[in-house]
Amino acid sequence: MAAANFERALPLVLKHEGGYVDHPKDPGGATNLGVTIGTLSSWLGRTATKADVKALTRATVAPIYRKNYWAAIRADELPAGLDYAVFDFAVNSGPKRAAMALQRAVGVADDGVIGSITLANVANRPVDATIERIMADRMTFLRRLSTWPTFGKGWTARCDGVLKEALAMATAAPLPVPPVAVSPLPAPAAPAGPLVAPAPRASGSVAAPAPALPGPSTAPAPAKPGLGTRLASWFMRPWFG
Repeated sequence: MAAANFERALPLVLKHEGGYVDHPKDPGGATNLGVTIGTLSSWLGRTATKADVKALTRATVAPIYRKNYWAAIRADELPAGLDYAVFDFAVNSGPKRAAMALQRAVGVADDGVIGSITLANVANRPVDATIERIMADRMTFLRRLSTWPTFGKGWTARCDGVLKEALAMATAAPLPVPPVAVSPLPAPAAPAGPLVAPAPRASGSVAAPAPALPGPSTAPAPAKPGLGTRLASWFMRPWFG
């Protein structure tokens, strides 16, 4: 997804949050770079002072934003643009409310916990449409707050800016490439059998050799008697009978 987008999204959030403020009508109390005195106290494990809040810098608040907001909404697993829209909502109104808005935008139960079902539905919806639904949900929520008359104008400008920037991120992000399914090659078929069937043989015995086919005799021809043998035979004949 967009794990590296935190470095791009954080400066945009901090731009809207601004520097140190301690507005009497802000329920968060003393705040600097969007980190309230209550959030800082939880982070430090002790009661933070206004001096601690004033001393915050971008470097010191970055880990707070990453853990308390970015990781809380599983932004690393959201598409570019959508991660920023939910992240800014979480910073402004709390991670649970931002998660619920995301869940309503993709049509799942809004329990405020982003899990595998929410992420699967996010992946199956157009990113720009999901961003627009979340921002509309956010404005509806803000208009219902008792502090809307005081902060409504600033919230509206912030939401307009977030919507524009989030849609730009989504448009610039490369489209996901679906994996190509590669079918394994079929295993070679086993041979039907030997081309020539072997002669049957009894178990535990050696087959007798096949009888030889009849053919011309290979016995040597009898030798003809030599001349000496013929003369001796002639002289041995009886002359008188």
